[in-house]
Amino acid sequence: MRIQIIQIGKTKDSYMEEGLREYLKRLKPFASLEITTLKEVSPSKTFPVSRCIEEEGRQILKNVSEDAYVIALDEKGKEFGSVDFAGLLKGKFDVGTRIVFVIGGAFGLLGEVKERADLILSMSKMTFTHQMVRLFLLEQIYRSVCIIRGKEYHIA
Repeated sequence: MRIQIIQIGKTKDSYMEEGLREYLKRLKPFASLEITTLKEVSPSKTFPVSRCIEEEGRQILKNVSEDAYVIALDEKGKEFGSVDFAGLLKGKFDVGTRIVFVIGGAFGLLGEVKERADLILSMSKMTFTHQMVRLFLLEQIYRSVCIIRGKEYHIA
């Protein structure tokens, strides 16, 4: 299982970082997981939000390999239950596909990044910070691995 998570900006809260470390530790025996953290671009009077999204989007696209199955996280994406999400991942893992998850910055994703994505995924109809989504995504990847391997972490 080869997974890459591309994210914008560092995780700033220590409690969030602690949760991320825990799930990375749990996933280590089951998956090759790489996290690529790209520079967050901040708006200013001369650099509007739209330019921030564009710059971050260009950084993301440079880090996505052509053969990857790309799942971009966006609040308007498709929602999955945990079992269905595990089924999606299993299907990709079974044929050796590298999965790349993309988590944009505070202002969202560039349209070109969404166009490159093979799937737009929503974690919920609710809106979360991009830092919280990192933890939720890792937990769901771990839950999926448990479902795939028949471990008891997930109870249907």
